[in-house]
Amino acid sequence: MKTGIHPTYEELEVTCSCGNKFVTQSSLTKKKLHIEVCSQCHPFYSGKQRLVDSAGRVDKFRQKYAAFSKTTNK
Repeated sequence: MKTGIHPTYEELEVTCSCGNKFVTQSSLTKKKLHIEVCSQCHPFYSGKQRLVDSAGRVDKFRQKYAAFSKTTNK
């Protein structure tokens, strides 16, 4: 292998928006990385579904399709 062409591989502190912190290794030049979703808060890994309601969109969707589900259940 050629010398001097490979990036440095250093430790990196990762902080999730849920508050979880862990240390990993990366070739990034930064020492800290902020992410939105990690294995502690992702629904696939945690088994918990979280609905993030932005401006009442979840309620609006439920109201819109509530009448449809009542008519099809007869």
